[in-house]
Amino acid sequence: MALRWQTRLSLAALLLMCTEDTLSMGERGTDTSERHPNQARPRQQLLNPPGGGAKPKPEPTFDMSQPTNVTALIGKTAYLTCRVRNLDDKTVSWVRHRDIHILTAGVYTYTSDQRFQALPVQNSGQNSEWSEWTLCIKWAQERDEGIYECQISTVPLKSHHFYLNVVVPTATILGGPELYVGAGSTINLTCAIHFSSEPPTYIFWYYNQRTVSYDSPRGGVSVITEKGNDVTNSWLLIQAAQPSDSGEYGCKPSNAEMASVRVHVLNGERPEAMQTGTAGPILSSSCLLVSLIILYISSM
Repeated sequence: MALRWQTRLSLAALLLMCTEDTLSMGERGTDTSERHPNQARPRQQLLNPPGGGAKPKPEPTFDMSQPTNVTALIGKTAYLTCRVRNLDDKTVSWVRHRDIHILTAGVYTYTSDQRFQALPVQNSGQNSEWSEWTLCIKWAQERDEGIYECQISTVPLKSHHFYLNVVVPTATILGGPELYVGAGSTINLTCAIHFSSEPPTYIFWYYNQRTVSYDSPRGGVSVITEKGNDVTNSWLLIQAAQPSDSGEYGCKPSNAEMASVRVHVLNGERPEAMQTGTAGPILSSSCLLVSLIILYISSM
């Protein structure tokens, strides 16, 4: 009887121990879940963790439609405009190609030449992702001509090239360098001044390196000048051309180098390059009227 009770007690104790172990395992399972919360999350959450679906920021790009070949008049301000999209926190710099000199970075200037300056413009509205960075070169000089790089501080570096042309006013006598006219006809020389931001103050005509005299005993010599914003023209008219009028004629504006032409007055000969009657450059209607009046008065 005592043995039976001992056996029952042993079985009860064993059952209690098994129950405690089971409860312990459950608790440990709960602890494990707390230590590794990802194991308890749904599969979809594991595939798409919070914040993991955010799109990367777009890379900065250049607007390739902007003109890259820029012409500026000497002594005037030149503007090179670099348009960038999605700049974000990157920096735009301007570099002069010939000496790899950093001129500007952001709004700061890194050259002692105070003619250089960066002018940033942030667009607003629908195109707010675009920003413009203009390199301003005041009083452009011939030495400023060349390649300039617009750079974005990405890794690797992105760059876009621009070419600056600096032009100076030039004078040209149309029909040169050799001009043939028949004796007795009118010599009509046209001097055109291009690339001038403003009309020249004066235009002198020369004959064999001497200033042309309009009141000489020879007579029949007159000048008509028509000033314009883009081109200025000056016409030298010599009536009743004579062989003695042959020689070198020059046109010297106040803001350009001299242009010259050699005139040949021929008797009877008619080379292909010969200027006749209305041949050669054509005057504007107003200048033609003035020239006819001058011719009429001088013939009286």
